[in-house]
Amino acid sequence: MIKTPHLSTDGIIKLYDENDIFKGIVLIERLNEPHGLALPGGFVDIGESVENALVREMKEETNLDVKILNLQNIYSDPSRDPRFHTASAVYVCEAKGKPKAQDDAKEVFIYPIKEIPLEKLVFDHRKIIEDFQKTIRW
Repeated sequence: MIKTPHLSTDGIIKLYDENDIFKGIVLIERLNEPHGLALPGGFVDIGESVENALVREMKEETNLDVKILNLQNIYSDPSRDPRFHTASAVYVCEAKGKPKAQDDAKEVFIYPIKEIPLEKLVFDHRKIIEDFQKTIRW
């Protein structure tokens, strides 16, 4: 049997309020191991596109309906997830509303970009956020 990495997707959700004012980036506190802060995300189901999986996972974990803006990158370092080898398509997306922790999320946080506690991020999400920060025009 051929073994391949598990395919996953993560979302950098740029959250806006009802007046289109930017509030910050949505992070979750993970309910399951490894514990810590993370971008919302999860695994792609058989028969599902990566983009549909992203929209589903964002809704399941944060109760937000997201609009995909662009693919940031594919992250596939074999050591990015301590559980097993994963490859993740990371999308930048936007949403409006108030997030609510659901499913695998214990709690939801909104952080201004410059205040994200990078040292608390699990997996390779610190690198993902740092890559995202490089694309912002301050």
